[in-house]
Amino acid sequence: MHLGLDVDVQKLETEKLRKGKNKAEEDLDKKIKDDGWEKKFRDVQAQNGALEESLSENKKEKCELKDRVAELERSLHQYRSQNSVMELRASLSKIKEMKERIEELESTLRNCEIQTEYLETNESRQSE
Repeated sequence: MHLGLDVDVQKLETEKLRKGKNKAEEDLDKKIKDDGWEKKFRDVQAQNGALEESLSENKKEKCELKDRVAELERSLHQYRSQNSVMELRASLSKIKEMKERIEELESTLRNCEIQTEYLETNESRQSE
């Protein structure tokens, strides 16, 4: 009977040890799983940090590009204005040249009219 009790006690202790071992293995598995999740979480946080930094740099670059576009637009407007002024000056110069030519032609026409009148007057005097 004493042997039977010892066997029962040993069985209980073995069962208790097995349950303790199973519990320890479960706890270890849970800890490994939790550590994996924590590592994933840290990795995702690091990724988010890198993405936020990249986003910030891209926003800064976008602002710089917008400023550059505005500067180029101002430069283009100024260039077009200068071209306009140059074209207007060229047109004004051409107008002045044409005006001088018209005055020359008017003068020549008046001279021709005077000569025609003179010739007509001479012709009419000779006819008389």
